[in-house]
Amino acid sequence: MVSTVTKRSLDSLSGKITAKFAQVSPNKWKVILAFFVVYVVWGSTYVAIRFTLESMPPFLMVAIRFLIAGALMCAWTHLRGEPRPKKAHLVPTAVLGILLLVFGSTGVVLAERTVPSGLVSLLVATVPIYIVLLQWLRPGGTPPGKRVVAGLGAGVLGLVLLLGPARVATGSGIDLFGVVCVLVGALGSAIGALYARSANLPSSQQVAAGMEMLFAGVVLTLISACAGEFSYFQHFNLSIKSALALGYLIVFGSMLAFSAYGWLLKSVPADRVSTYAYVNPVVAVFLGWSLAGESITMQTIIGAAVILSAVLLITKPGPTAQLVAACEHEA
Repeated sequence: MVSTVTKRSLDSLSGKITAKFAQVSPNKWKVILAFFVVYVVWGSTYVAIRFTLESMPPFLMVAIRFLIAGALMCAWTHLRGEPRPKKAHLVPTAVLGILLLVFGSTGVVLAERTVPSGLVSLLVATVPIYIVLLQWLRPGGTPPGKRVVAGLGAGVLGLVLLLGPARVATGSGIDLFGVVCVLVGALGSAIGALYARSANLPSSQQVAAGMEMLFAGVVLTLISACAGEFSYFQHFNLSIKSALALGYLIVFGSMLAFSAYGWLLKSVPADRVSTYAYVNPVVAVFLGWSLAGESITMQTIIGAAVILSAVLLITKPGPTAQLVAACEHEA
């Protein structure tokens, strides 16, 4: 009798679970999967970048990544029958490629040579802060509201706590050049986000992304050549770990995650998409600790909590959230 009752209870529970899952539409599963990709894959690119830098020079690595990813993205969109870009799209996509990728991604890469990947990801979270400031300071700009001002103040406080007041004052124990690279890159991404609102871009975000990556790859190739990085090929020593990390960045970080991100922008409210700005750093810090042996101190936890709280305040539903979501990921 007991076994029969138990069996009926399990069957009933199983039926309820099955019915619950049956209520979830295929489109909702796509949304869940896309968010998972944007949250986890983009958060993991920081530690992947660190692994590639173990055996590749910075500018050359980013150039190869974007040239290959851009070419594959353009080929993929062509096979899908996406509308071909027009001549009028060349300059805007080139400008965005420079702002979002040459400045944004390269700033991250240069910093990760000496700054832990988790810390870099938290510094990148300053992009929404820049966006608010640029909106405010531009001619005819609108001053931010009290909530956003509180977010700006919390963001500055979080940066000081994250880097350490004593280290900020003296510059000891931290690579200030690396920090500056990230912050300049974040500024470039914020400017790019504002410019993208009025830029004449292809109707397909994937086509625009492919073009931006190709333009960035060409510019970075020239910078790499000027920096003398081509001598790397004379003593080629690419490790298996770096090669796998580079492949991961190309396929998953640049192509898959961006495609999921672009689809989300069209499928769900922008303020929900903008949540990647404070989820990615959490993923990056955890992976940096678990895979790269980076330390997590109480100072890091407190500073991270303050910064992410600031981002949360700034990216609440509203015009700012729309801009944050429009800003492409730079790692």
